[in-house]
Amino acid sequence: MVMEEHKPLVAMVVVQSIYAAMALLAKAMFSGGMSPMVFVVYRQTIATVVLVPIALLANRKRLKEMVCIGTTGFALVFVASLVGATTNQYLYYTGLQLGSSSMATAMTNLIPAITFIMATSVGLESLEMRKPRSLAKIFGTAVCVGGAMVMAFYKGPRLLHDSLGGTGGGLYDVLLHSPVGRNWVIGALLLVGSSSCWSLWLILQVPICKSYVDPLTLSAWMCFLSMGQSALLTSFAVPDMETWKIHSLFELMGCVFAGAIGSGVTFYLQSWCITVRGPLYSAMFNPLCTVITTVLGTLVLHEQPHVGSLLGAIVVVAGLYVVLWGKAGDSKSQRMPADTVDLEKTLARSESQLDAASTITEPLLADSNPTQK
Repeated sequence: MVMEEHKPLVAMVVVQSIYAAMALLAKAMFSGGMSPMVFVVYRQTIATVVLVPIALLANRKRLKEMVCIGTTGFALVFVASLVGATTNQYLYYTGLQLGSSSMATAMTNLIPAITFIMATSVGLESLEMRKPRSLAKIFGTAVCVGGAMVMAFYKGPRLLHDSLGGTGGGLYDVLLHSPVGRNWVIGALLLVGSSSCWSLWLILQVPICKSYVDPLTLSAWMCFLSMGQSALLTSFAVPDMETWKIHSLFELMGCVFAGAIGSGVTFYLQSWCITVRGPLYSAMFNPLCTVITTVLGTLVLHEQPHVGSLLGAIVVVAGLYVVLWGKAGDSKSQRMPADTVDLEKTLARSESQLDAASTITEPLLADSNPTQK
């Protein structure tokens, strides 16, 4: 029972670890000259090749239900693919290329706040200002986003091999070492759009998985549709066939990893987690990607960690625990009606037994002493 409760937590940590590896991998591939739009096409194509056979095999006894999802179901899946798999990735990777990795990481941490607002507006998240657990969700969301912003925009002194040259910084340092001017503004706007698309994608999966398809089938459908959508859009935007060529084994392995793991595994785990715990629970783990990226950057790329990274990581984890505490209250409240019904039935049975005992006992006592009448 305890393992079942912690499965969504483990799944989302795995998802964010994969996203962190993807961020480092994609930045290296784009620096080598690969087009972000072409990368999205290859990623979704490989994900389709991996996921579709698995989904068909897993649903072999009900293939008709998997394929014939109806006009409304297909429309919802098509929109989810266009928003979450195609447009979101185009905006994110293009913004990453035009801006900087720190700016991209900071913008993705807007997803919990945007998702919380969307989920509350459509009634997927309950919000009662007088209840501590509802306030915890609001406060935890703000703390998570704030901690992620600290990691992205404030450096501070180095934790290792501190020197005069390694101090200071903050937002000015980020802007100073990032592309400035028009490209930086466009990149920032694209990343904000990407975060909004991701939040909408999380919301759309709730009615789809509830009424039409299971998470695995949804992931296969989205990768398949996104492959066609991205190929069509990229063929018009990038007509030069030379851009489509893969020039190294590193780019090939990067596309395979992005498709099989970055799309195939993460899409399924994300969809499954949303059906179990809701879109806000899934979105709240996005700031962990910033923490994991910082750790991987230090270990793999030998980047120097700073005080801002450490403080931001602590704040992110603290805010995440606050939100999880608030969400735990939702789970308890959802189970409360059943417990209340059981309690009422038990009390009703007890009262009926007492009434029956009293009706039996009183006549016997009255009849046992007839002489006293």
